[in-house]
Amino acid sequence: MHCVRLFLISVFLFIPLNTFALEVNEYKLENGLTVLIVEEHKAPVATFQVWYRAGSRYEPYGKSGLGHLLEHMMFKGTSRYSQKLFSRIVQNNGGTDNAYTTEDYTVYFQTFPSDRVILSVDLEADRMQNLILDPQEILLEKNVVIEERRLEYEDNPQNSLFEEVVAASFKAHPYQRPVIGWISDLKSIRRDDLYDYYKAYYSPENAFIVVAGDIKADEMIGKIRSSFRNIPTGYPKKTSSFSEPEQRSEIRVLLRREAELPYILIAYHTPSFPDEDCYALEVLDMILSGGKSSRLYKSLVYEKNIALDAGSDYIGYNRDPYLFFIDATVSPGNDIKEVEDSIYAEIEKITKEPPTEREIQKAKNQIESSFIMEQDSIDTLAERYGMFEILGGWRLTDKYLECIRKVKPEDVLRVAKKYLKKDNRTVGILIPTTGE
Repeated sequence: MHCVRLFLISVFLFIPLNTFALEVNEYKLENGLTVLIVEEHKAPVATFQVWYRAGSRYEPYGKSGLGHLLEHMMFKGTSRYSQKLFSRIVQNNGGTDNAYTTEDYTVYFQTFPSDRVILSVDLEADRMQNLILDPQEILLEKNVVIEERRLEYEDNPQNSLFEEVVAASFKAHPYQRPVIGWISDLKSIRRDDLYDYYKAYYSPENAFIVVAGDIKADEMIGKIRSSFRNIPTGYPKKTSSFSEPEQRSEIRVLLRREAELPYILIAYHTPSFPDEDCYALEVLDMILSGGKSSRLYKSLVYEKNIALDAGSDYIGYNRDPYLFFIDATVSPGNDIKEVEDSIYAEIEKITKEPPTEREIQKAKNQIESSFIMEQDSIDTLAERYGMFEILGGWRLTDKYLECIRKVKPEDVLRVAKKYLKKDNRTVGILIPTTGE
């Protein structure tokens, strides 16, 4: 599904299926900062990542997009390292840097030749505590984010439908708000809002560092301890426990926008890792959408020829229960109702009869092979450990593949019947209109 995959592609690259366990050196500084160091000497590169438990779920109501805007401002410099100097140091030493914000966390990272990654320590320690937050720069960057939002969502009908479906799916949980923020909220954000959020959540006890690559753990932790240990803890944190009431009836969303073809997006509430059902849901997702021989694509695109594309995405790596998506783009001259009915027909099949052993094994093989191909990326390796540290602890990575291998056909049947039901779904329909 294009809109969901584009929106969350960075998360799905980091699915943790560790078949080659590496030693993780874990340290805890006196101010609460956790450090994870993974030595991997197969190539002379290393990545340095700072993870903050500061995603859109922690934003005050009426200030959606605050965390993402702060992510932009973190590149605007401190009194020690100006905006241009920070980037120049990274680039002049053969490195790259970037960041991203999700519902649950924000990550800043640099990848260097391994003999230069030590530069990240001072750079990140400095901007953890000394960000300038110049009002004029805030105004300029706010306009950048608003324009980014217009391009990615306002001008993209499928992404707009994604936002509407997610917002309708959640009544109480802050997951209903888009990470990039609503335009009206973005316009209301002031420097004080950013400063308070920065001081509350960008602090050592609310962060952890992951370093992976061709480095020595004892040398790296010595430098990290020297630069980070004197950073004080942040403001007291507000309680961040959220719950979503059970959905008891189908919700339907109609979006009329200028578009070429009708499009359908269906969302079902599902649990997240490490809930025991998440493994069977992962396999179910692969059976429905694991390539052009998967059930949805084969039925709607190949056999019935009523859709240009069809698939699913199980979003199981949020801190709280999130959503299982199914989507399809209607092929020219066909009816959206027929496509919707065909999707439900495929769901009904898998809720009445378990998949074959061959389908199950194929899905498991696809999950494992996807992981193995990602092993060569040092960035992916570090992000996998970071992801699971957010979800409850990096040691959970060792559990994942073991549990995937235990999934049986009756487990897939059970979760399909439990979650892919009418009263648990939100259905979004994109209705094309003719532009003037």
